[in-house]
Amino acid sequence: MKAYEKLLQDNKAWANEMTEHDPEYFNRLAHIQKPQFLWIGCSDSRVPADRITGTQPGEIFVHRNIANLVIHTDVNLLSVLDYAVNHIKVNHVIVCGHYGCGGVKAAMTNHDYKYVLNMWLRNIKDVYSLYKDELNAIEDEEQKTDRLVELNVKEQVMRLAKTSIIQRAWKNENRPMLHGWVYGLKDGLIKTIFNMLPGSHLDSIYEYDDL
Repeated sequence: MKAYEKLLQDNKAWANEMTEHDPEYFNRLAHIQKPQFLWIGCSDSRVPADRITGTQPGEIFVHRNIANLVIHTDVNLLSVLDYAVNHIKVNHVIVCGHYGCGGVKAAMTNHDYKYVLNMWLRNIKDVYSLYKDELNAIEDEEQKTDRLVELNVKEQVMRLAKTSIIQRAWKNENRPMLHGWVYGLKDGLIKTIFNMLPGSHLDSIYEYDDL
């Protein structure tokens, strides 16, 4: 059996198991989607949002990319954010990174990863540059990487808050709350790094006054 064929076989087994336990399970999912959470996570295969949070299909709306970045020119990310905030009406947006992130590790080197990856990793290098005094003072390389993972999550949450999508929802509906989390591959636990309540203030240049 080929690898992809096993995925299809396991899918059938899973679907049969779900309907045996709850015959109306898929019918309910087909007619409504009202998750409370938008999850912006890393594409790393070891960090599946539903599995590590114990959520079921329909409970969490997910966007994933390398190193869980929020980039103001990323139409993919912004369209997900817009839909989640303005149409699904989520109450929480979570940026979740993870310790041991390969994207963060790559950004800490001077290696040429060619074209698109260089462009993407530049965003993490910018975070490093912002906190270089703190990071350069950490001698242990693993600890330094872990700290950059945390700081990267914090900066991505800040970038969310700088969007008109979030600020408009804060002003008009007093939601969503923004969360910055980091998942530990070694223990399976999520650590809270940074939170922003609706209406939190930023540097004034980023705050819209006519929403």
